[in-house]
Amino acid sequence: MSSLALYRRYRPESFAEVIGQEHVTDPLQQALRNNRVNHAYLFSGPRGCGKTTSARILARCLNCEQGPTPTPCGVCQSCQDLARNGPGSIDVIEIDAASHGGVDDARDLREKAFFGPAGSRYKIYIIDEAHMVTSAGFNALLKVVEEPPEHLKFIFATTEPEKVIGTIRSRTHHYPFRLVPPGTLRDYLGQVCAQEGIPVADGVLPLVVRAGAGSVRDSMSVMDQLLAGAAEDGVTYAMATGLLGYTDGSLLDAVVDAFASGDGAAAFEVVEQVIEGGNDPRRFVADLLERLRDLVILAAVPDAGEKGLIDAPADVVERMQAQAEVLGAAELSRAADLVNTGLTEMRGATSPRLQLELICARVLLPAAFDDERSVQARLDRLERGVANAAFSTGGPGPAVGYVAGPEAHPAPAPAPAPAPTPPPVAQPPVAPPPVAARPQAPVQQPSAEHAAP
Repeated sequence: MSSLALYRRYRPESFAEVIGQEHVTDPLQQALRNNRVNHAYLFSGPRGCGKTTSARILARCLNCEQGPTPTPCGVCQSCQDLARNGPGSIDVIEIDAASHGGVDDARDLREKAFFGPAGSRYKIYIIDEAHMVTSAGFNALLKVVEEPPEHLKFIFATTEPEKVIGTIRSRTHHYPFRLVPPGTLRDYLGQVCAQEGIPVADGVLPLVVRAGAGSVRDSMSVMDQLLAGAAEDGVTYAMATGLLGYTDGSLLDAVVDAFASGDGAAAFEVVEQVIEGGNDPRRFVADLLERLRDLVILAAVPDAGEKGLIDAPADVVERMQAQAEVLGAAELSRAADLVNTGLTEMRGATSPRLQLELICARVLLPAAFDDERSVQARLDRLERGVANAAFSTGGPGPAVGYVAGPEAHPAPAPAPAPAPTPPPVAQPPVAPPPVAARPQAPVQQPSAEHAAP
């Protein structure tokens, strides 16, 4: 087994082997086919996404005996010198601008650049970390970059293209590199692990992709660390979570279930397990926010797992679908907002555990807030409670304000209860009305009797 790092052992040797950068490699290969190669290139993008590797491949394509060609032969002396483990070529000079970006270095490069190549077609300068070249250094290179000899090519690689002065940038063909998509990176890591002959458990590769954050080199370095510590059974999920510092999925499931059921005791027991297990509370909150993000997407797009919107094994996606259905979109959105706010507050907190417990308390108590999201979350809880009651009884529950029975009618039945209260109140003062009614009746009766005879 080679002692080289994993990202060096599997470094691409042709544009076809570069993953996730087809928007760059395809135009470059077409330019090589058409023999329309520019004298200066600018490769920019995040770290570890293939800028320097692509610059070496371009140099290999230009100096191949069959070239310029999009597919180096791999047999000629130039291809062997510039191969993955080759000794390098005297005509392809790599310069680290972080330590050679001054005006004196630029003048030295300019003086040597006019000498022809020793044994290749072109003399090629690959200037890495080009944004570290000073303004005076760029100005010293300006003339030779603008009007180079026929045998001279420049390839600048940088993570900050805006720091390359405009006069240099305008004389180059600019190719922006991007971060590699998670699905592409996961498939590539799976192929590497298969070639290494080491089994990897389900759920490990998504963790590695997340740790690499779209950088192929960073992801390969993380994978190399896991493979180096693998036992006979390969890389296990528990080993990956422990080594990378991520929260175990069972803890996330437990706290989400506690939020769904409103069980504060269970939620604070999870907090205790996080602290007793030596996990970083900030990392736990970040992982919880990532889980809530997946649940929010699943609540909106039930088939998010099939569409690739969520990078997780099938059994985990199925479990998260059940959690999303129980919680509801409104409560998930509110919980994600609270956890995100809490994560921001934890950055300068002196007691991360206290902040974690407060986050759990806020999520569990929507009634303590009167904002729109909290009201919607309470309504969702009430609707779920009514639905669960109807499901458990086998039919709709009794409506509020109605009496269940064969003669269901609106319930003014409690009306007799207040009836006994008026008599004691009406006895002393209500005497005058009946007295007024009495004299009226006898006065009318005698008048009627006298009128009869």
